[in-house]
Amino acid sequence: MTHRPPLNDAIAFAVARLVDDAQTDRRDPSHSDILFCITQWKLTPGDPNSQGQTVGKLKRVRAVLGWAIEHSHENGRGFVGQLLAMVRTHGGFRADSPNHVGQDAIANLREVMASEGFILTSDGELRPAVLDALEGTELTEALAGYVRRAQKGAEDAALVVGTGKDILEAIAAYVLRECWNNANPPHNFSAALGQAFVALDLKTPADAAANGEPPQHRLQRALYEAACAVNTLRNKQGTGHGRPWLPTVTAEEARHATQVMGVVGDLLLRALRKKKGQ
Repeated sequence: MTHRPPLNDAIAFAVARLVDDAQTDRRDPSHSDILFCITQWKLTPGDPNSQGQTVGKLKRVRAVLGWAIEHSHENGRGFVGQLLAMVRTHGGFRADSPNHVGQDAIANLREVMASEGFILTSDGELRPAVLDALEGTELTEALAGYVRRAQKGAEDAALVVGTGKDILEAIAAYVLRECWNNANPPHNFSAALGQAFVALDLKTPADAAANGEPPQHRLQRALYEAACAVNTLRNKQGTGHGRPWLPTVTAEEARHATQVMGVVGDLLLRALRKKKGQ
């Protein structure tokens, strides 16, 4: 997997269910397999079995991921990806396999991953949603998932995987299609974003400040400007699979820029839902 999967409390519970064999005959992956993943991603401090306790696989994985969320989030994401690959290679996603994890566990994991902008295929492959292939509710949920990860500073959410567009370009295009039925937005970022702001009755610097206007208008203008500033940091030669920022951008600056994209993306999606009466 090129991009590590997301990780939050809901995902931790859903992933742990994949290794729960308390109500069935024993199935792989084994405790030894799980320990291999724990050691690989340096999550031993969160492993109750390594601390002298004896718990089942579900509680063990849930405890490890709970610890990772608080103390080692990126390694926790790596653990999730490796454990999913291990479950898959043991036949966990094949209905005819003795290690099949169950349709309910798979459906639950698919749902929580979809809410974070990832698609779980029927054979257990996990990949970021390619927005160009989605529409309707699935597209809305995928965009919202990218926004949530961007707000947390997750760099893999800054560039929408498989499209070569950043999250704000994708959302601006989505807004223009929904509001104006425009399937061909301007190629210029500031023009496309400006049109999206106009379509949602949000203010840009092109709208002169009026006496007595609400303070929200000033904030909207500032967020538009911030988004355009972030766009200047983009690596326009990128393919959509590498680091989306110019080489001169530090990791801290990239995180801040990604969070700005998340804030502006959230503004646009919320304004669109309000405009559509949702």
